[in-house]
Amino acid sequence: MSDAFATEAERQRRLIEGLLAPRADERSLPTRETGARALRGLQAYRVNANASAERALGTAFPTVQMLIGQEDFEHLAQAFWRADPPVCGDLGEWGASFAAWLAAHEQLREWPYLGDCARLDWAMHVCERASDHVLDGESVARLGDTDPSRLAVVFAPGLAVIELRWPIGGIHRVHHDEANAPFDAVRQAIEQERGESVIVSRLGWKAIVTVIDNTTAQWTRHLLEACDLATAIAQAGEGFDFTAWLTNALQSNWVKEIRVVAD
Repeated sequence: MSDAFATEAERQRRLIEGLLAPRADERSLPTRETGARALRGLQAYRVNANASAERALGTAFPTVQMLIGQEDFEHLAQAFWRADPPVCGDLGEWGASFAAWLAAHEQLREWPYLGDCARLDWAMHVCERASDHVLDGESVARLGDTDPSRLAVVFAPGLAVIELRWPIGGIHRVHHDEANAPFDAVRQAIEQERGESVIVSRLGWKAIVTVIDNTTAQWTRHLLEACDLATAIAQAGEGFDFTAWLTNALQSNWVKEIRVVAD
């Protein structure tokens, strides 16, 4: 590492420390300015950082923002920025640990389902940022002429299966589809702590949430983990209808291709 590079890296490290510190000492700031001028510059950096944090997390976690309100969400975004600041210039990639951070936050105990809501929000955010795909229709013919032990289902980029403690699919629906929102049913499900499993997929450019049963969740997770088709069918048991699942998966744009696994 060159001396110039090392010096710049140290300057940036000290600037980050200054931004994260509750109170700054202008003498420690790695800038050419001193005194009040340096502190004004630091304050401008902080204001911009806070605004960027709020915008980035608000985009990635809209359900969480709706649940707790704009003002409280702004405070959370600023606190999270200090606890786990971004390490990449693309703020769209920042927030993967937000769900776990929320779940462990002592002051959010009155919203015990908030962490699960953030998990779903993040999965949808990742799905919408995933690359586009087109179904390889010809590959589906492999189901009729190839031993299923040599076949694997390749899912659309960004698709995720999430098994949750709380009825997060319902909570998401009442906050984003108010015209058909079953508020009373969701409230009852929360009171009874009825968990849900969901598939997050994309229709066009928009991520959508599909509530699924536990059998479908386990089946899809096995396939996502590169389990071959024969093994997945055996694990699913006699009651699982593969044809019905495949029809729904193709219609829902879940599948990218059926791939022949190398021997």
